[in-house]
Amino acid sequence: MADIKTRDAVKGTIKTIDKAAIASERMKSAYVGIKEKAEQGYYADENSATEYAADRISYAADRVKDEGIHQFNKQGQKAVKTTQKNIGKAKDKISDFKQSRAVKAAEQKAAQNMSEQHGLQIRHGVASRSSVPDVFQTAKSQLIKTRQQGQKIIKTTARNAEKAVKATAKGTVKTTEKGIKTAQATSKAAIKTTETSVKTAQAAAKASAKTAQKAAQAAKATAEATKATVRATIAAVKAIIAGTKALISALIAGGWIAVVIILIVVLLGCAVSLFGGGSGSNAYTPVSAEVEAYEPLIQKYAKQYGIPEYVELIKAVMMQESGGRGLDPMQAAEGSFNTRYPHEPNGIQDPEYSIECGVQELKAALLSAEVENPIDMEHIKFALQGYNFGNGYISWAKTNYGGYSYANAVEFSTMQASRLGWDSYGDTQYPAHVLRYYPYGRAFTSGGNQAIVEVALTQLGNEGGQPYWSWYGFEGRVEWCACFVSWCADQCGYIESGIIPKFAGCVDGANWFKGNGQWQDRNYEPQAGNIIFFDWEGDGETDHVGIVEKCENGVVYTVEGNSGDACRQNQYTVGSSSIYGYGVPAY
Repeated sequence: MADIKTRDAVKGTIKTIDKAAIASERMKSAYVGIKEKAEQGYYADENSATEYAADRISYAADRVKDEGIHQFNKQGQKAVKTTQKNIGKAKDKISDFKQSRAVKAAEQKAAQNMSEQHGLQIRHGVASRSSVPDVFQTAKSQLIKTRQQGQKIIKTTARNAEKAVKATAKGTVKTTEKGIKTAQATSKAAIKTTETSVKTAQAAAKASAKTAQKAAQAAKATAEATKATVRATIAAVKAIIAGTKALISALIAGGWIAVVIILIVVLLGCAVSLFGGGSGSNAYTPVSAEVEAYEPLIQKYAKQYGIPEYVELIKAVMMQESGGRGLDPMQAAEGSFNTRYPHEPNGIQDPEYSIECGVQELKAALLSAEVENPIDMEHIKFALQGYNFGNGYISWAKTNYGGYSYANAVEFSTMQASRLGWDSYGDTQYPAHVLRYYPYGRAFTSGGNQAIVEVALTQLGNEGGQPYWSWYGFEGRVEWCACFVSWCADQCGYIESGIIPKFAGCVDGANWFKGNGQWQDRNYEPQAGNIIFFDWEGDGETDHVGIVEKCENGVVYTVEGNSGDACRQNQYTVGSSSIYGYGVPAY
């Protein structure tokens, strides 16, 4: 728009200059015409020629004067309007022009008087023929001066107009540039403000999404906990019913001792199921709906083979073996009582036959382990480990150790795996895995914390730590105290269940327990199975770890790997400055 206005102003100035030039040409033409007519009249009549010349000169001068004034006023005003910033200068020029006009008018009047005097002289015979051309010469000089002065004014006005146009254009360009720069700055500021607003909105949206996600997770956890509670309650009620049925059967059989035992089992087991709560490996978990669906068949064969009081234990075994799924829910194909199907995993293709064989296998293990009743938990553990390993384990353990221990279960598993060339043999944590589904197990089973201690004790005297750091995944020797603790935890199934983390650095292990709210300081009196961390240098950072064997009379007894590059037992006073703190697993 600024460029268009500038072009318009320039065009206006050019038009003004053109019109002034046209007026000048008209003045020149008038002068020539007057001169020709005057010369023609002179030769015709001397007196009339003189008078005619004087009159026409006066008339022409006045006409030229008026026309010049009219044209310059008209065009000057247009130039002034077009270039508003040069109004003052234009007015000055107009004033100068008027003054010049007054002077010329006076000169012309004097010339007229002179002409009149010449005419008087002529009339009195004084003037000569040469006096007439002098008059024309004077008029011509006056006209030329008037035209030159007019051209000068036109040029001055044009220059002023051009300067005004340039100044206006320059100012307009600068103003436009400033406006553009201001707009750009405003645009950038607006963009930055918008970007900041968008980022703020995105951050708020993310925070809201995270809050909503956490709320959803909490709600889900609450729902799962509620479902678990309901399942536990249903299982407890079913256990009561099962116990009542067993009690009735015992009364009919006349076994009063069995009645008392079953009554205790029902009361204590149901109390634990309903109110015990708890967590970790020693917590009760109801069996699945698939297992519950097999209860009529389990009762049938439990009664047929003389162990009706162990229906709940049989269900727990099935839950551990298959969860009640598949055609061989008791995983009894490899047992000695399977005579119909191949002796291989999942070999049995008939669920009822699998239950019949499984009940017989469990009964044989109960008898071999000398289990006295459904709450004889130590012997039940022995029988369950025999169900998993085979009855050969029970006779081996009796001969070598007089009974069951987790340590000798690990030893037997290692021996059998080596003999058969397998990576592993059986499940060394099988009793604990089954008893979590047994309603009475929590009431009569010692804490799972003892298992890791028993595993650690079997490793005493091992030097170099190769079994532990190579198991962890290292290709060469490292400081292996944490690898040892992790290995022992893994043998008990605690890493898989999330009870103890797998860690090779002491700091990582300590931070895990702290982060899970399972941490105690050095003044705590620990229990068997707690993980003890040490700070030898007193710099507030742990650099060694072991397993608490027991705590008696203010003394903490431990089993540690990499103690002098070997597995050893050590002891410390409670609150010792060497102790950094304790991890307390939720066994």
